[in-house]
Amino acid sequence: MRWRSSSRVTSFRRPRLAALAVGVNLLAFSLPAMAESVPGVEAEAIVRVIVALLVVLAVIVGLSWLLRRFGGGAAGGSGAMRVLGSLPVGQRERVVLVQVGETQLLLGVAPGRVQTLHVLETPVTGVGGEADGGQGGPFAARLRRLMQQSDQQ
Repeated sequence: MRWRSSSRVTSFRRPRLAALAVGVNLLAFSLPAMAESVPGVEAEAIVRVIVALLVVLAVIVGLSWLLRRFGGGAAGGSGAMRVLGSLPVGQRERVVLVQVGETQLLLGVAPGRVQTLHVLETPVTGVGGEADGGQGGPFAARLRRLMQQSDQQ
């Protein structure tokens, strides 16, 4: 969860935008003087290149913001498939319990390899998300109870 206040975000962006505008203006006014000293370089061409670079950077920043804002296709913990628990068994190896629909799988995960270790006949209860209705661990359950108590008061 990201907690942001709109006033904090705008107050943070305004100085950056103002500094960017001042920088572009200084650059636009200083380039003609620089270009006059270098033969064969036009100030307008340099300004166009710099403006084009700024537009490309703005597009990159905008796309990254959109990806963060709308999830970017990242798989969430809800739906038909969930990770119920994980246990490290080495520096880069893990054993992971995954639930797909009603089936639970025990997977061995190593760099570049995922292997099914066991398909559980009976689902394991009280693991990870199932212990409190699929909403996180014990801390999440305690926090949810406290929030519900404060809402009732």
